[in-house]
Amino acid sequence: MRDAETILRAGSLIDFGTAGSRPESLGTHLAIAGDRIVAVGGAELERAYPAAGVIDFGGDAAILPGLIDCHTHPVWGSESQGGSLGLGGVTSLAQLRERLEAARAAADPDAWITGYDLDVNAFEGAEPNGRVFEEWLPGRRVSLMTRDAHALVVSPAVVAGIGLTGDEVFADASSIVADAGGPTGWVLELQAMDLVLAHLPQAPLAVQADYLADALRGFAETGLTEVHALDFHEPSRELYEELERRGELPVRVRVYPLVPADSTPEVWAGIAALQGVGGRRWRVDGAKFMLDGTADNGTAWFAEPDRLGENHEALWRSTDAYREAVRFFTERGVPTATHAIGDAAVDFVLDVVAEVGHAPSAPHRIEHIESIPDATVARFAELGVVASIQPTHATRLTEADGSDNWSRRIGPDRVAHGWRIRDLIAQGAPVVLGSDWPIGVGDPRVSLADAQLRRPVGEPDRGEHQPEQKIDAAAAYRSMTSVPAGLFGGAGDVAGAGAGAGDAPRGRFDPGSVADLTVLAADPMGLSPEAQAVNPVLATFVDGGRVVGA
Repeated sequence: MRDAETILRAGSLIDFGTAGSRPESLGTHLAIAGDRIVAVGGAELERAYPAAGVIDFGGDAAILPGLIDCHTHPVWGSESQGGSLGLGGVTSLAQLRERLEAARAAADPDAWITGYDLDVNAFEGAEPNGRVFEEWLPGRRVSLMTRDAHALVVSPAVVAGIGLTGDEVFADASSIVADAGGPTGWVLELQAMDLVLAHLPQAPLAVQADYLADALRGFAETGLTEVHALDFHEPSRELYEELERRGELPVRVRVYPLVPADSTPEVWAGIAALQGVGGRRWRVDGAKFMLDGTADNGTAWFAEPDRLGENHEALWRSTDAYREAVRFFTERGVPTATHAIGDAAVDFVLDVVAEVGHAPSAPHRIEHIESIPDATVARFAELGVVASIQPTHATRLTEADGSDNWSRRIGPDRVAHGWRIRDLIAQGAPVVLGSDWPIGVGDPRVSLADAQLRRPVGEPDRGEHQPEQKIDAAAAYRSMTSVPAGLFGGAGDVAGAGAGAGDAPRGRFDPGSVADLTVLAADPMGLSPEAQAVNPVLATFVDGGRVVGA
């Protein structure tokens, strides 16, 4: 092992250990050579490596393995937010009208008005309908993406301009909702949404790269050293390459391209050919599936229909085709991540993994897992399937009193089985946490706090959501550090050493491990969840280089 070039000094180096163990400090000093950890210990490291530069973060600071967000959408998230209208906090049609009229006043007369983060509860119990936009903004093209990113509400001007009829046929369960008067402007699921999104004006590539750079920098500033990107549409590759021409990415990015529902083996082969494509800090290393949609839209797949007679079908019209697609990728060594919200969808994924096994590089994983019964919880550990869950979905997309659309639709019994993080961990399942940014809050400190509180941190008057699913700080931080690092390895080259170096040990302080680190002002194990959410990030290190706080 080469001599250390840098020594980090803090109050503690926190090793989160394995499930059920207590976190412990391994010392106060950490020595780095290039991109690797050389040694951990105390002041003796300064004597052992007298030529190394010392960075002193103070006696209260804590150095952690780098925080990892296992579910984000950096490209489309940054695209959708760049130049679009944020609709967070809009809970009524009156508020929505106010926002849209303000946007019209500020925009060019012929410009589209686009928005994101639209809460369907704003339609006050009715199915979303874009015809109201014509009353407020006559003739204006309006396209608003719902908070779950699985639907659009568009104005009649958009319907007419594109020529939507309601008779469109899709390979999956997407639809252009229509009634006796024609399309209502309610556009459900991805293939239907694509008909609209293809017509939206696109910013120049350089501007889109600026949006993406801001998003990745924001991740690093909140303590993240790696994100998993569950999207890879055009021009994702060009954007990552453009940012690397400008310099290093501030975080690692592990990319999972989407396998479209009911797609063909030829499409699968094209996605398989993308595996390993990447750069210094990003790499395609997996494939994403969407087996169902969302409960809010009625497109999730539960064993029993919801109260409106919906939420009981797969998004893939042929579940046999889904099974064969997962087998195709597994046989080629490609791990998969499947969006599955309803209990029937989750069970079907588990059935498929039981048949085809895991890829050798990483286990298969299931995303979201919003409501599952006891028997399904136990199967995750039995099969070694990773449960990838977003704590802020549990605390911020529904209401504890059951008054929200999600709760009303699926009913109290299934609500009571929502986001079972604690139960999955207790059964021995591998659990990783993420944000689903931009749908969820991108700051990992908020996700970690919400997971412990089961309510939005900073909102003590909000009710707790399934409070029996609270986890402690150690379990929360472990699920965003050592667990995902151990399961999924690296993303991109490590210090230019080649793609294989991306699989070097991470998420730990052993000599030879990659120096991806998060430095916080205080040891989170000694703080309340409320204090953890605002615990200052003093620095992040990726490949041993300081990214934030320099």
